[in-house]
Amino acid sequence: MKATISLNKILTALSLGFILALTGCSSNIEYVTKDNAEDAVTLGLDSQDFEQAAQESLNSLISSNALNKPGGGRYVVAIGKIINDTTIRIDTDMLVKKIRIGMLQSGKAVITTAIAGNSNNVDDLIYDVRELRDNDEFKKDTIAGKGTLYAPDFSLTGKIVQRIARTGKNKQLVEYYLQLTLTDIKSGLAYWENESVVRKLGSNKSTVW
Repeated sequence: MKATISLNKILTALSLGFILALTGCSSNIEYVTKDNAEDAVTLGLDSQDFEQAAQESLNSLISSNALNKPGGGRYVVAIGKIINDTTIRIDTDMLVKKIRIGMLQSGKAVITTAIAGNSNNVDDLIYDVRELRDNDEFKKDTIAGKGTLYAPDFSLTGKIVQRIARTGKNKQLVEYYLQLTLTDIKSGLAYWENESVVRKLGSNKSTVW
């Protein structure tokens, strides 16, 4: 009985020690909110930069009236290739997602996921379900028939360019250019283009990543 009590005490002490150790290790970690986000600036691109560039591009697109469809309704937009021409790894899908959401919420466009310049923006289930047409386990009237997909009216393509310049002995200026183009699929004409710039100044010792 005494051995059991002693063992329980040891386990309790070890558990408390483990919890205290975890608390001590995490004491220097804090959440980043909009109020203190500017304290977490890097020379690379972060979520604030994505938010800023996406919002600027979206505002330009909406105000250009390029998505104003004569007679009302919505245009169908396909997401083309977004080229990352920088030295850092960028999740271009994260950037494009913010613009996609904005276009949908504007009521001026819908986004097709049946075709895209990047496979990440294609919903494979669209085609997987259509392959079930000869499968007797599924009700035929619940499977999409042929000729039901919508071809896009426009494609949205872009490029992210990086420029690094030395501004002094201890400073470097890093610039990121987000270039976007909205092209009419039928005519091949660009109806809208925009360039958003993110500039960051930091120490030459800082790594851009």
